Amino acid sequence: MDETPVFSHAAVVAPHARAARVGRDLLAQGANAIEAMVGMAATVAVVYPHMNGPGGDAFWMVRERGGRVRCLEACGFAGAGATLAAYRARGHEDAPPPRGVEAVVTTPGAVAGWSLALELSRALGGRMDARHLLADSIAAARDGFPIADAESRCLPAEIDDLRDMPGFASTYLEGGQAPKPGAVRRFPALAGTLERLAHAGLDDFYRGDVARELAADLERLDAAVTRADLVRTRARETRPLSLALEGARLHNSPPPTQGLASLALLGIHRRLAIRPGDDFAWTHGMVEAAKRALLLREALCHEPALDDGDPADALTDAALAREAAAIDMRRAARWPGRRRDSGGTVWMGAIDGTGLAVSYIQSIYWEYGSGIVSPSTGVLMSNRGVAFSLDPASKRALAPGRRPFHTLNPPLAEWANGDVLAYGSMGGDGQPQFQAQVFARIVRGGGLAAALDAPRFRFGRDWGEVDATLKLEGRIDDALARRLAEAGHEVVRVEAPYADAFGHAGALRRRARDGAIEAAHDPRSDGAAMGL
Repeated sequence: MDETPVFSHAAVVAPHARAARVGRDLLAQGANAIEAMVGMAATVAVVYPHMNGPGGDAFWMVRERGGRVRCLEACGFAGAGATLAAYRARGHEDAPPPRGVEAVVTTPGAVAGWSLALELSRALGGRMDARHLLADSIAAARDGFPIADAESRCLPAEIDDLRDMPGFASTYLEGGQAPKPGAVRRFPALAGTLERLAHAGLDDFYRGDVARELAADLERLDAAVTRADLVRTRARETRPLSLALEGARLHNSPPPTQGLASLALLGIHRRLAIRPGDDFAWTHGMVEAAKRALLLREALCHEPALDDGDPADALTDAALAREAAAIDMRRAARWPGRRRDSGGTVWMGAIDGTGLAVSYIQSIYWEYGSGIVSPSTGVLMSNRGVAFSLDPASKRALAPGRRPFHTLNPPLAEWANGDVLAYGSMGGDGQPQFQAQVFARIVRGGGLAAALDAPRFRFGRDWGEVDATLKLEGRIDDALARRLAEAGHEVVRVEAPYADAFGHAGALRRRARDGAIEAAHDPRSDGAAMGL
């Protein structure tokens, strides 16, 4: 039986209940979905710091009431000091390091996205200013908040990598150790930054006092990002990628994100003509489609300025049919090794009473990003630059001004009858896979809560693994696990019934027939669905 909450007017979902509560309260005060999301984004940046923050990046998918779909790209670029020669001279051969000052490669884009989103909001009739929208995030950072369960599970595993990073221990640890779950934490420097942005405007983060202090801290650390880089950082609108599937039209973000892979995975799987159900054929087909989609991603998802082709060509019927034809429905394909990807990310959604819908994703890449905290501003810098290559022949080659590849992608779907679905998940390489499993189960008709609750699988490589493996969540049937292993999948069982490694997903669906909104969030997170 489906237990998806249904709200008659408006709803939000977030991986932290406080962020969801902020969104609901803002909607009740007359905010639209974009304004509610800015408030949620600011609060979740404080209370879920291992996953996201103002030092990271973000992407927006917005569907206006009239049906127009917009994609907002709020990602930074490599700083002036991020040259191949500089990183090679420091002994790095493949990519920038994932932690420390040398991991601070790119400018933060998230706050620029908040600003651009509010410009769009005002064009659509929104009236709330940053002072009102950031009020809860300021209160949380200044007065304190309980450490979330998800962070308390994550922090002990990351301490050895991060303990000695400038600013990390004094900000996140107690006596050099992980604080106990539920302990109250305060971020006074970050509170001051958010308060400054609320009063001076979000642009201050890049071209005002906050930018000056952040740049000075980074200069003292000899980071690659300069004040001039911050001044040049702006979000922009891009054209979404789209795919017709299951009677719906799906939208996602273009390169340099992996939105292409998320759409391609679903398109390839659909062309396998598999009967819906969590049996071997459906699961094997989904895993093999994920492999084909990830290969497309490696070839096509990079800085668009470096490619004259149209990524949408990979989503044509002929292209997807070719990919599906390459899949053996009896045996697992071999897979080349690839370095670890991680998931310091949050996905959130909002739909208001007018039908304005937002799918939003915000991230610092790995958990706690670079580990570097600006002491003056309290901003934790991301490590998105690790996605660059130090091979000058690569289309992901590091160069000042260039944007890195992003695992982030915010999906949204709409049906001809007017129904709209905002959905998504954190999870790095797993994002396309988790999105596909959730979407397919929703379309199957089981309801949002059931689709989010169902056990998941993920193909990929983690630390310590020589080869990529197929991870199965603990509740997946043993018989199915054996059948997958017999087909050549290297199966790894994860005993936890609800594990963070399988994403924190969420979904909202607005029903055209009555305007009601179904909303649910992942039991694997600290999140909630709330509405009016």
